[in-house]
Formats: sequence, structure tokens, C-alpha cells
Amino acid sequence: MTMLGFEPLFRDLYRLTQPWGNPVGTAARPAVMPMDVWRDGDTFIVELDVPGVYPDSIEVTADQGALTVRAERPYVGDEGHDWVAAERPHGVFSRQLLLGDQLDTDHIGASYTDGVLRLTVPVAEAAKPRKVAITTGREQKAIA
Repeated sequence: MTMLGFEPLFRDLYRLTQPWGNPVGTAARPAVMPMDVWRDGDTFIVELDVPGVYPDSIEVTADQGALTVRAERPYVGDEGHDWVAAERPHGVFSRQLLLGDQLDTDHIGASYTDGVLRLTVPVAEAAKPRKVAITTGREQKAIA
């Protein structure tokens, strides 16, 4: 279920796609990483599928309101084989998300476990709801 269209603080900017049946991503045309995004209180959680990717090849950057994730899975097949099927994706993977200005890009967290990259993006303190104090200082006068 795509929920990004309903959340103004966190919208999908774009995704670069490959034609169906082409699991190879190149630097000029990266393959897309499937993702889920949800809000848990004051934090957005983003999970991207990047199975078989070496953790050292994953790069996450936040710059000018955009969060970019890039990873590479090298081709490890043997050219000498008579392949029957080669469907596992390899090459460059990329995903870019437009972050609203009410998110705290200085405190984004990232972890990689079992082929899933998990990002935590907190809502900025200034964007969190807060109560406004009401003062009463004027005397009430009856209108004659």
C-alpha cells in the first residue's frame, strides 16, 4: 500500500526504473530498491530491500532536502557457464526521497540486517505539536 501521497512531511521524489525483465542496474540507469515507509510517533521508518549487497557498498546521503540511497551488488557469475536462468539482480541500485523541511536530517539513523536497509528519520522538534499557554490578564467589564 502506498501511503506517501498522504504524508506531507515525506514524499517520494522519483524512482528510476528499469524495463521489465532487466534486473541489471547501471550507473547511468540504476535499478530501483523496493521500499516501505511508515510513521511511528515522531519518527519515519524507511525499509529498503537490498539483498546480497555488501554493507560497504551502501551509501546514504542527505543533502538539500533529498535523501539518497545508493548500493551496488557486483555480478559474480562465471562467464564460462552455459546459463539456464540468471534472474538475480546485480549492478547499481538507487532511490531518492524528497524530505520535507520539517524532518531532522541531522539525526537520520541507518542499519542493515538480513538484506534490509532500515532508516529512521525523526520529525524536527520545531515541527512537533505543542500546547500554547493561554493567559488571562484583562479584567472583564460589563457593557452598560
